[in-house]
Amino acid sequence: MTTWTSDELRRVGAADELQVAATRDDGTLRPATTIWVVPDGGDVYVRAANGTGSVWYRGTRARHEGHIRAGGVDRDVTFTDVPGDDPVHERIDAGYRSKYRRYDAGYVTAMLAPAARAATLKLTPR
Repeated sequence: MTTWTSDELRRVGAADELQVAATRDDGTLRPATTIWVVPDGGDVYVRAANGTGSVWYRGTRARHEGHIRAGGVDRDVTFTDVPGDDPVHERIDAGYRSKYRRYDAGYVTAMLAPAARAATLKLTPR
């Protein structure tokens, strides 16, 4: 596995939105979905606001691979589930609250709900 460069982390972390496309079993990409993204240290995290039933999230289950675009960064990634008891969730919550506070509180609250927490993925460049 590779890591994000400091420039990629800065650009992806500063982007309001990220385009995510999961890889199908046949190796082709699913249609991209626009979602929010939060950096934490040297890592990048995303959540499905509607939980594990979200179409884009279900797509990540096939191969745990895909492609993202955000802030001028265009990378193939691996999707890694974040366990529910991982303390990183508190930092991710804080990241969503801080980064997206100018948006309607209902949207931010959805990203902090148990359903969204259950659909938290760490993005690792490939």
